[in-house]
Amino acid sequence: MKGRVYLVGAGPGDPELLTLKALRVLGVADVVLHDDLVSRAILALLPATACVINVGKRCGPKNLCQQEINELMVGCASAGYTVVRLKAGDPMIFGRAGEEMAALRAANIDFAVVPGVTAALGAAAAAQMALTRRGVAPALALVTYSRAACEPSARWRGLIESNATLAIYMPGDDYKKISAELREAGLDCETPCVLISWATTPTEQIHATTLGRLAEMLPLPSPTLIVIGAAALLAAERATLPVEAATGLTARTYC
Repeated sequence: MKGRVYLVGAGPGDPELLTLKALRVLGVADVVLHDDLVSRAILALLPATACVINVGKRCGPKNLCQQEINELMVGCASAGYTVVRLKAGDPMIFGRAGEEMAALRAANIDFAVVPGVTAALGAAAAAQMALTRRGVAPALALVTYSRAACEPSARWRGLIESNATLAIYMPGDDYKKISAELREAGLDCETPCVLISWATTPTEQIHATTLGRLAEMLPLPSPTLIVIGAAALLAAERATLPVEAATGLTARTYC
C-alpha cells in the first residue's frame, strides 16, 4: 500500500512559527527529507523513530540533486512510508515544489502541501516593517537575485516604476553589484534598505542602511534577505545602534 508525501513549509527558523498542521504532520513522519536551512530547533521536533536525511544545498554544494530527491520521495512513499519533504520558508516560494509535485503526480503518489511562513514575512515581522504601505508601496515583489541579475535592466525598472517593495532572496555577498544595478535602473541612492540575516532565530541580525551605502556593507551570514523601498523607511528610522566599527559605516542595526 502506497504512503503519502507532505511538502511542508518549516518557516524562517523559529519553531513557534510552524503551523499546527505542520507540527502534526511532522509528528507522524516516517521519513523526513529536509533542506539544509531548516533550523536545528525545528529538526529537534521530529520523532526519534523517523529517518531524517539532509537533502539540501548551501552556497553551491549539493547533498543530492533534484532528481535524486524526487526518486527518494517516490521510492519511500511507494514502500508505504509517510514522507515529509521539509522546506525552509514556504514550499511554493523558491522551493522547487513545482518539480517535486510533477514527479509525484507522474508516479501516482498521493501528496499534500502544508504552507509555511516565507522568509520575507518572517523578516518583516522581525524588523517590525510593513512590506506595503498605502499611498507609498502598493505592491510587493519577491525575487531571487541569482535570477534577477540575469534579466535586462528593464526588468528592474519595471519593478521600480511600480513602487513595489523589493524583497531579494538569496542575494549572495556582492552587495556592491546589487546596489549598482538598482541605481542604474533608476532607484535613488537614498532609498531605504534593510538587511535581515537568519530572521526569527537566535542569531538574527537586522541592519538598516541606504541603497547607496549598501555597496559598503560587509556580507551578513546566509540566509540573508534584502528589503529595498519606501516601505523600509520606518524600519530604518527605528534603528538606533551603529553597525560594527569595522564596517566604517553610518548605517544602523538593531540590538
